[in-house]
Amino acid sequence: MPISSRLNATAILIAVALLALPAAAGAAVTPPPPTPLFAPTSVWNAPLAADAPLDPAGPPLVQQLRDTVAQNLAARTGPWIATNQSGTPLYSVAWNQPRVRVQLHTGWWGDTLQTAYESVPIPTGARPGTGADAHMVVWQTYTNTYWEFFHMRKLADGWHADYGGAIKNVSKSAGYFSAASWPGLSESYWGATATSLPLAGGLMRISELKAGVIPHALALVVPYARPKTWSFPAQRTDGSSSDAAGIPEGARFRIDPSLDLNTIQMPRMTRMMAVAAQRYGMVVTDQTGWAVGFRAEDNTPSGTDPYYGPGGLFGGLYPNDLLASFPWDRLQLVKMDLQTAP
Repeated sequence: MPISSRLNATAILIAVALLALPAAAGAAVTPPPPTPLFAPTSVWNAPLAADAPLDPAGPPLVQQLRDTVAQNLAARTGPWIATNQSGTPLYSVAWNQPRVRVQLHTGWWGDTLQTAYESVPIPTGARPGTGADAHMVVWQTYTNTYWEFFHMRKLADGWHADYGGAIKNVSKSAGYFSAASWPGLSESYWGATATSLPLAGGLMRISELKAGVIPHALALVVPYARPKTWSFPAQRTDGSSSDAAGIPEGARFRIDPSLDLNTIQMPRMTRMMAVAAQRYGMVVTDQTGWAVGFRAEDNTPSGTDPYYGPGGLFGGLYPNDLLASFPWDRLQLVKMDLQTAP
């Protein structure tokens, strides 16, 4: 072969090899477009019809919720909005975030989840929530993948968790853990909550609150939920109430759609929540031991607190003061689909 031909062949091989190499630091790379969190038709993002069927058991359960709120307000223990204490840090990571292994500590039922935890794009410096549950969420929009963790902690040998869940193609997710969440691996008992409803489901995002619109249902927690009974979209329950007629996890409350919210004086934050509760509802995702509450994004990743203080999202108020004007007296219970455990 002539020298010139050999040089041309070598140049082609070098060019092909260079194309196969990762992009150099600082080089322009166009990642795929980001994707949303859960499907538009999911249990979180789909608006409720004005004529959605109501549950015949609604009045006593609504009254039970109102009574609990009244007790909380009188004792100044709630209702509450979990932010940087018992909140959920949500890390939205870049497409090229380096990946690490998370060691799962469970019995045999966690074997398949461990597979999903073998490669997770956790940012350097990430921290779980400071509450007893030590929750954390990692969401990589560009790969359309979601991971959540229960009792998350970083030790000398890396990350560890006691349980959690993961979702592939989260932009098409129905909004709860099932066999379709991570095909071939997932089960309906996945999830960092005892209902198998994702931590990010119903979570009030800081970006949403700053924009003034919560475009999804709210996550609602109640003290001591009904035992051994749950309603769709919950897939299971840890209800521990002694009242067999208590509020079941998965129940969806809403504000009467005929109510004109503009006729009620409410702080900006309260109004945002009321509008979302009227349009999408409030789903009971977990139980507490003391107060009715909602979930908001933990500000740990940002390093600043956008909620409290005169210029904060709470307008200088505490959550119980904010929620005193929430229209609790106009709640309805959407028809439940109850399931029971032995």
